[in-house]
Amino acid sequence: MSEQLLSREQQLIEPREYASNGNGHDASRDLTLADFIPKSEWTIDDAIETYNIDRWGLGYFGINDAGHVTISPSREAGATIDIMDVIKDAEDWNLRFPLVIRFQDLLRDRVVNLNKAFADSINEQNYQGSYFGVFPIKVNQLREVVEEIEDAGRPFHYGLEAGSKPELFAALATHSDSEAVIICNGYKDSAFIRTALLGNKLGKKVIMIAEKVEEVKSIVEIAREIGVKPIIGVRIRLAAKSTGIWSTSGGESAKFGLSTMDLIEAIDYLHSVDAIDSLQLVHFHIGSQIPDILSIKRATREATRYYAKLVKMGLTGIHYIDVGGGLGVDYDGSRTSFHSSTNYTMEDYAADTVYNIMDVCDEEQVAHPHIVSESGRAIVAHHSLLVVRVFGAIEKTKSEYDLSVKRSDHRWVKQLQKIKERIEENPRDALHDTLQIKDESQNAFDLGILDLRTKAKIETFYWHIIEEVADLFKRRAEDPNTDEEIPEEIADLTPHLADQYLCNFSVFQSLLDHWALGQIFPIMPIHRLNELPNIHGTLVDITCDSDGKVSKFADIKDVRTTLPLHALQNGDPYYVGFFLTGAYQDIMGDLHNLFGRVNEAHVFLDPDEETGFYIEETIAGNSISQVLELTQYHEKELVRRMKVQIDDAIKSDRLKPNEAMRMLNEYEKGLQDHTYLTFNGKG
Repeated sequence: MSEQLLSREQQLIEPREYASNGNGHDASRDLTLADFIPKSEWTIDDAIETYNIDRWGLGYFGINDAGHVTISPSREAGATIDIMDVIKDAEDWNLRFPLVIRFQDLLRDRVVNLNKAFADSINEQNYQGSYFGVFPIKVNQLREVVEEIEDAGRPFHYGLEAGSKPELFAALATHSDSEAVIICNGYKDSAFIRTALLGNKLGKKVIMIAEKVEEVKSIVEIAREIGVKPIIGVRIRLAAKSTGIWSTSGGESAKFGLSTMDLIEAIDYLHSVDAIDSLQLVHFHIGSQIPDILSIKRATREATRYYAKLVKMGLTGIHYIDVGGGLGVDYDGSRTSFHSSTNYTMEDYAADTVYNIMDVCDEEQVAHPHIVSESGRAIVAHHSLLVVRVFGAIEKTKSEYDLSVKRSDHRWVKQLQKIKERIEENPRDALHDTLQIKDESQNAFDLGILDLRTKAKIETFYWHIIEEVADLFKRRAEDPNTDEEIPEEIADLTPHLADQYLCNFSVFQSLLDHWALGQIFPIMPIHRLNELPNIHGTLVDITCDSDGKVSKFADIKDVRTTLPLHALQNGDPYYVGFFLTGAYQDIMGDLHNLFGRVNEAHVFLDPDEETGFYIEETIAGNSISQVLELTQYHEKELVRRMKVQIDDAIKSDRLKPNEAMRMLNEYEKGLQDHTYLTFNGKG
């Protein structure tokens, strides 16, 4: 093994550490660089560091001198696009927000880089097999995405993976390279098997992965019935497990795969029917988004041991080992084993996979198999960006709130005024006294002895005092002449102090993994990054669900509970981007509140264009009538029922005929509208 590989084997990246302040949260984490830099000294470099864009962006994303986020879909090999230019073009196309922007050239770059990583590792280590990657359609089934990946992967014989009958139908029609494989995962009925065997009849390398012994028997029987030789793979249920959110996908209690006893039974059956040469692949999968390279190494070595033992049992027809998916994405830029990160690169993944397969095979003295991987997230995550428009804010404190105190005001209001005046003397005492008054006033209100105006004034003072106390501790923590830290009780108040920025989108439709699994995505403003972000905020969507919010944000040391944002200005559009959303989010979104799919713009690089790109295609999001159809509210029937009610209103003189017809026309027209909010003709 080379010196480079030895160092890789020996290098351990420490897992993410959390501060032990009693609640698992680092009390200083919601402070950012922006808290310690005067407005006049703020630079683009400060913005890059605040949002960690140079870490999670992998060279694709940056910030230009205008303070706009940029994207370089081919990294240093191609042009750089100002995303605000894309937004302007999208608006010229009358596309409303929220808007998904897909950069097709970035898809190609990811495919090329994955195949190059494996090719380089195979050459460097003198591995005797080849690499045949496949893209799992389930990660993003959009036709334009799959076709772009297939086209980019054609020089590498890059194939597809299907886990259901609909995906298999799409894969068979799209697949056109006889050297590339189609992997069929998931449980299979006779129709699934017959469809896969049709691909074999057409000369395609369709490999069906058996998830249970009965599937092996069904594949052989149906193949003989229609006169074609099947290609069978077996998924091994490994003892090795992953870590992170999807760790339950692996291990001995996993949903899919054959136990060792099942494997022996399947082999004995294949021998008994003289079909052992159909078994050509060993497969394993321990989960999506594997954060720790050590999990990958352990699983790869265990699965290769199965392969080697099978070959030594005389199954020399096995040519492939499929390492499944799991190649992760460093969503937060921390480069750790945290569940939304990875402590390895794509190149590390390829090198370690090749090395560990080769090492076990050489030890067992068996031939090196061809390697198949089903990396999906790492291929498509970066290419897609969700842009939303902020249309308002829910603020705890406002400069126009009345803090004047009259002689007639309640004693608690007068006490709060005095507390506010002496905050600098002892901020901790000011905090405690304020909390006490707040509790007492709430109790008084619950008993019915406190009026609304007094309660409103107490709450106004309360939030202003809390904000001033927090700011004071921030300044003291910044002072190099003191060793003072942010008190835990102040840190606990930070999320409550944050402004809530109202965003025109649905978390349930566009960011389902964040809501359901706590997946962290990089989120930041698209523009104004040459200005100091002076607001700590959270993001809330337009659904009528309290879970429709984003209050966990990527950071290299911990999960932040607030995001640095800019103050809204005179109704001017303020755009926020949700990055690395290309994997799973498009297809898994639900219709909570009947907010449908959003508009899309597909962008290609073009050096002949002044902006360096053009929008090649747009896909309209769901209209109101389309999402209503999905729940059995048919457009014609809805209009008919409204017309009956309007006719009755005319007959009873509640409406004039002209007004009634105008209302009916507006109703019919509204059914064709976008499901999201519209502001001045835009999203």
